[in-house]
Amino acid sequence: MKIGIAFANAGPFGSAEGAVALGTNAEAAGFESVWTVEHVVYPHDYKSAYPYDPSGKMAMGPDTPLVDPLIWLTWLGANTSTIRLGTGILILPEHEPLALAKRVGTLDDLTGGRVELGIGVGWLREEFDAMGVPWERRASRTDEYVAVLRTLWSGNGVSFDGDFVSFNEVSSNPKPANGTVPVVVGGHSHAAARRAGRLGDGFFPVGGGDLGELLATMRQSAEEHGRDPDSIEVTGSGEGLLGDDPVGAAQELTAMGVDRVVVPAFLFWADPAGSLAEFGERIVAPLSGI
Repeated sequence: MKIGIAFANAGPFGSAEGAVALGTNAEAAGFESVWTVEHVVYPHDYKSAYPYDPSGKMAMGPDTPLVDPLIWLTWLGANTSTIRLGTGILILPEHEPLALAKRVGTLDDLTGGRVELGIGVGWLREEFDAMGVPWERRASRTDEYVAVLRTLWSGNGVSFDGDFVSFNEVSSNPKPANGTVPVVVGGHSHAAARRAGRLGDGFFPVGGGDLGELLATMRQSAEEHGRDPDSIEVTGSGEGLLGDDPVGAAQELTAMGVDRVVVPAFLFWADPAGSLAEFGERIVAPLSGI
């Protein structure tokens, strides 16, 4: 089983030195990937309910540093050699897709094909309003932007004509190292599960919901769209690995169809070198063959 680290660009790991400490020690400990979070701005006194905590509020304040995920991953990629670099997640409808295709393609090319583009539709309406991005139809915009990215990565002189984006015979280079970047659909709703089945290379249902039901929805959606559900890589929560039987928890998740689990970066804030090495020896190594 693959083991990754979520919320990687928050807290002390958001600094230049912290990122290097996380990346190099995680790579040495056998972790497969790191995953970032994103908010472009923090709206004061927001009313939208944060869906991943019962309080409805994020565990951060207006002055909490939350570094740009793609710039942070570029810095991390330059200081590592094998660990995969994931956005978990990027709020896709907030990004102009032609510029994003260029940035992600460049990052993937420079790092030898290590990028996983985790995407979501967003939950914080006040952030959309501040950025001048329509809140309405953001799900449709997300779907179209995925198609735009893949079109731009597919070749030169490409064209696209959609509801939100249109262009004729343009090229974007460099291309991703392996021709494309895996698009991992994040979210714990059935809408996200259906989107993952319909168009995702992966599904990232971390943060809530019934995992079994979400995976069933994803698989059904994939089959309805003529896709092989087994080809969609599933990333789940690694909370169960922190208990008394991490091997049993990993085997149970594998049986459900989970390919990778992530654990929160705050577990390693206090002592990155020591705690990552200990976790690698105690949990990552024994689970590598599952």
